[in-house]
Amino acid sequence: MNEKLMESFSRIKEDINQINEKLNLLMPETKLKNKYSNISMNIAITGHKGLIGSFLKKRLEEEGHKIVLAIDNREGLSVDLLENHQGFEEKIDLFVHLADFCKINRTVLYPALGHNNAINSYTVLEFCRRNKIPKIIYFSSSRILSAEKNPYTAGKIYGEELCKAYSQCYGIDYSILRPSTVYGPFNDISHRLVDVFIRNALQNKPLEIYGDPKIKTLDFTYIDDFVDAVMIILKKGKWNEDYNISGGGEYLVYDLAKKIIEISRSKSKIIIKEEEVAQPQRVSIDISKMREIGYSPKIGIDEGIKKTIDFYKKQSHF
Repeated sequence: MNEKLMESFSRIKEDINQINEKLNLLMPETKLKNKYSNISMNIAITGHKGLIGSFLKKRLEEEGHKIVLAIDNREGLSVDLLENHQGFEEKIDLFVHLADFCKINRTVLYPALGHNNAINSYTVLEFCRRNKIPKIIYFSSSRILSAEKNPYTAGKIYGEELCKAYSQCYGIDYSILRPSTVYGPFNDISHRLVDVFIRNALQNKPLEIYGDPKIKTLDFTYIDDFVDAVMIILKKGKWNEDYNISGGGEYLVYDLAKKIIEISRSKSKIIIKEEEVAQPQRVSIDISKMREIGYSPKIGIDEGIKKTIDFYKKQSHF
């Protein structure tokens, strides 16, 4: 009986091997994993604990990519750990650089914060050069498109130009992404505008607008739309290009504040304050290049704000 079982198992194993050989002939590249990029990649990422980074990292892993290096200050790991590091254990196909300070008003007060963003870009690109990493996705900012200049935008412009320099000098392909006011269901310690407005509204605290409420606008992007955009770029985008990503519509910050107060049933008041130094007052992003490769935002401001408020309401401190 045992001999017959062994023979049966042996035949099954041979059949499986034959099937696998046939599949390998049909699909010689065994790393074909997902619908967005053709090959499963080993990826290094900075800033993976923030809003964009956490959602993007999860999506990349769901699509079959492997995160082989992850650096974030929230875990006590800073970008300067990459300095002089050479000979990484695993081959890295792509570097995703997100880790930068993102508050314009703070960089105006403390210009070194903008300078540090520039240094981080240099450190990451040098790491790529030394370790022969062929591609980088650099997260810049749509604010560089505005007339107002400040230490934050200066640091981002430096990063963009350095990507171009390392492409021409060392053959590192880049994709420059320019996000615009990304928001969503996430406990954001960066305290960006949507996060601050919702937190204050849920505590009946004032919502402060810096600038003329009749003209101050932003172009908001829900996080799921933004991550979709990144994945579309990986599939259909061209390397050595820049891409503006937004929700595709200019929106009054005053109207946003009213909407948040209404949806959250808050008793908050809206307070108008003086315009901040070198802070863009009107933001409208051209995403035509993204539309050409198939990007179309799905989550409008009403739905996105409601989803985000619902998330915050479930937090224990609210």
